Amino acid sequence: MSEPRIARLTTFAEYDACVDLEQQTWQYAAGELLPRRVFFLADKLGGHVLGAWDSDRLVAFNLGLPAQRGGVGYVHSQMLAVAPEFRNGGLGRRLKLAQRELALQQGIQLIEWTYDPLEIKNSFFNLERLGAVSRRYEPDFYGTSTSPLQGGLPTDRLYAEWWIASDRVASLLARTPEQGTVTARVHVPGEVYRWKAAGDPQAAAAQGRVREQLQQHFAAGLAAVGYTRQADDSGTFLLGPLPSDAPAATLQETS
Repeated sequence: MSEPRIARLTTFAEYDACVDLEQQTWQYAAGELLPRRVFFLADKLGGHVLGAWDSDRLVAFNLGLPAQRGGVGYVHSQMLAVAPEFRNGGLGRRLKLAQRELALQQGIQLIEWTYDPLEIKNSFFNLERLGAVSRRYEPDFYGTSTSPLQGGLPTDRLYAEWWIASDRVASLLARTPEQGTVTARVHVPGEVYRWKAAGDPQAAAAQGRVREQLQQHFAAGLAAVGYTRQADDSGTFLLGPLPSDAPAATLQETS
């Protein structure tokens, strides 16, 4: 299988392909599905719509919306989808790195997005593979979701702050990651996927514990600065002081 080609998406046919892949990935009801107009406007207003092509088939996309808070412009990376047969091969990371290059060309320093703290692979990807940090937890961020991937749980989300010009990110991408101080850990059980699929109340209990512990650590001034995955498929957030080149007063404080 050849490596998919990454390019900016600019036509309605390409945006329709994004909507199709979005629906295949999350299985949203119509009211939650982002229509092609959102992709069109994101591109027209200075955001990012990037796609990955396997021959003439769109197999992944990354949607970034232009945003500003406190007078500072940044990109909110709203959605990244990869077709099942292309997952776990580095394509998602390639799309994020392409987005980083585009943002740097625009003079942007921050790309931000939200992610589910119970999603172990995604947490590892964000914190360890990209070098993002998290210090803000939003309970039930989107309200009730129709996606079966949510398992009926509240849509709790962590903010990922990706300071794309920082020394932390540059050293990680150069494969010489800086070793920060770890002062606390929050464990996510690998069984949570099975519990969610079965409607097991242990899933809600795990979510509540993770929420409480992360919020306590964030209130104490710590940030999620790393993540480990264990042999039993569980994961652990590593918390410590904020990296020195991440702004102490983040954009979140003006929201």
